Amino acid sequence: MSNDAYFKDKVCVITGAGSGIGRALAENLAKRGAKLALSDIDTDGLAETVRIVEKLGAEVKSDRINVAEREAVLLYADAVKAHFGKVHQIYNNAGIAYHGDVIKSEFKDIERIMDVDFWGVVNGTKAFLPHLMESGAGHVVNVSSLFGLIAVPGQSAYNSAKFAVRGFTEALRQEMLVGKHPVKVTCVHPGGIKTAVARNSTYAEGIDGKKAAALFDSKLAMHSPEMAAQTITEGVRKGHGRVLIGWEAKLLDVFVRVTASGYQRIAAVVNRPFLP
Repeated sequence: MSNDAYFKDKVCVITGAGSGIGRALAENLAKRGAKLALSDIDTDGLAETVRIVEKLGAEVKSDRINVAEREAVLLYADAVKAHFGKVHQIYNNAGIAYHGDVIKSEFKDIERIMDVDFWGVVNGTKAFLPHLMESGAGHVVNVSSLFGLIAVPGQSAYNSAKFAVRGFTEALRQEMLVGKHPVKVTCVHPGGIKTAVARNSTYAEGIDGKKAAALFDSKLAMHSPEMAAQTITEGVRKGHGRVLIGWEAKLLDVFVRVTASGYQRIAAVVNRPFLP
């Protein structure tokens, strides 16, 4: 099978397609000959992505969708199926970020992260899974994070959502295998990717958001969205259950496995200079 045969003429759904990894995925899949159903809450960013992939010759359906709104996502899945006739792959990529200690975080802040970053993935998966099974060649791709592998102080809400995505996705993969369903499942763990996620993040009271975002952009965002998209699509093509993006994700994955809970004391010490 050629590198593009797995995607040629396949209907691929991408949430959070208005920027970052979502836009890069749309462009990557367009070049591979996929048909695209793109959504985002940012209509301006989404329109730009559509312009880019249509220029590459892709057939596109675009919609403004808030992945936290379950009924809207369920209706959207049916609309995509009606438009294209089939749905083969979904990339549950949409996500937001928040920084704040547990003691300083409001319940609403934690709920907002869980609603988008976890329930958004669940909503997308549940809505599209019947269509993916019906296609006979389905694939669910859920984007977790490096912070779905390792917890760090100040990221309790984000860690919770991304660890939950990991558990949900790994269990789903096993269910598809046990049931011998025609759906593959991949969980993605990006490391430091150069996107606007830090700049668009919200913060607990007392945290200098601009300073924190600048630190992430200058010190931690080491990889391009295009590199991330290429890594994801190659992992999907090969049927990998887990895709780690970046050397730091691979290194820290091993670090956590080797040290077990001992990594928490080390992480606390390493992160102390960066915390307010």
